[in-house]
Amino acid sequence: MKKKPQYQYDPTTALAHLREVDAELAAVIERVGSYALEMHETGSLFEAMLRSIVYQQLHGKAAASILARVRAELERHGGVTPEAATRASDELLRAAGLSRNKLLAIRDLAARCLDGTVPTFAAARKLADAELIERLTAVRGIGPWTVHMLLIFHLGRPDVMPTGDFAIRLAFKKLYRKRKDPTPEHIVKHARKWEPYRSVASWYLWRSLDTP
Repeated sequence: MKKKPQYQYDPTTALAHLREVDAELAAVIERVGSYALEMHETGSLFEAMLRSIVYQQLHGKAAASILARVRAELERHGGVTPEAATRASDELLRAAGLSRNKLLAIRDLAARCLDGTVPTFAAARKLADAELIERLTAVRGIGPWTVHMLLIFHLGRPDVMPTGDFAIRLAFKKLYRKRKDPTPEHIVKHARKWEPYRSVASWYLWRSLDTP
């Protein structure tokens, strides 16, 4: 059964803090309006990371079709679980549309779920961001950006700063009128004032690109 995720922070408190510490971001908050980050439901970290692997470097519709076929194949072996992933054959998973690298990544994901490197969803909620990043990036094909998205959209963490996200860098450059592309280090330095609500600030940076 999928778990309904919840924010691990109070958005009202977060917005009050961000408005107070950053006038430019306060203007974006005013322009964009109410905070409406949509949390993603998931049954497990395995399921969430499986989706991330399948979607890498693919457009939405193509990725969704492949994911549906992969899920159907896993269901034939007991469900969308690491155990099922170890039982499904390479041939049928490749026939579902997985590249060789993605198949290897899913095999590694399943193994690391079973050996405890990847925690359960309940255990993950008790771990610090840094520990989750360290453990989840041990999985083949999973980098910091993927874990940052999971922390924000699946676990509702308040203070994630996804500097590896192109849209975040573009929005920051536009908002603060930078001539050169900002480095991750520059964004992190500026974002210290947003702590401990950098996830909320990031959502407004994303939305700033959608609003005139």
